[in-house]
Amino acid sequence: MTTTPDITTTCPFCRIADGKLPAHVVLDDPDVVAFLDQRPVFPGHVLLIPRRHYETIADLPPDMIDPLFAAGQRVAAAVQAATESDGTFMAINNVVSQSVPHLHLHIVPRKRKDGLRGFFWPRQRYPDDETMEAVAAAIRAALGTINRQ
Repeated sequence: MTTTPDITTTCPFCRIADGKLPAHVVLDDPDVVAFLDQRPVFPGHVLLIPRRHYETIADLPPDMIDPLFAAGQRVAAAVQAATESDGTFMAINNVVSQSVPHLHLHIVPRKRKDGLRGFFWPRQRYPDDETMEAVAAAIRAALGTINRQ
C-alpha cells in the first residue's frame, strides 16, 4: 500500500510557515506569513502566504480574504518605505507560472523607470545572506511603524 505524504510536509511554503525551513520572515501573524523571495525581481520582493495550505485564490475560504489582503496592504506599505520605492506591484499567479502550488501574493517594490515591463519578471539573487537579512530587517522595522487596519 502506497501512502501519499501530507501536503504540509512536502510544500516548501507550509514548511516555512511551520518554521521547518529557513526564510527571511518579515511578518509572522496567526493567519499569514510573509518572507523575502529568494530570487527577487527587485530587492525587497516579498511573498505573502496564508499559513494554511491553499493552492490558488479560488481555494481561499471567504474568511481568509480579509486577513490575507489586510496583511498585503500593510506589507506593501512597509516594502515601499523600507526600500524607498515609489510604489509596489502586487500579483498572484494561479497554476500557470505558479512555481510553488501554495497561494502566494508577490509584493514587489517599484521605482519609476526601473525597467520592468509587462509580465516579464527578470529575476536576480541577493549577493549574500547578510544583504538579504538587512533588507528583511528594514521591512520588519517599517512594518512596526504601520498601523494595523
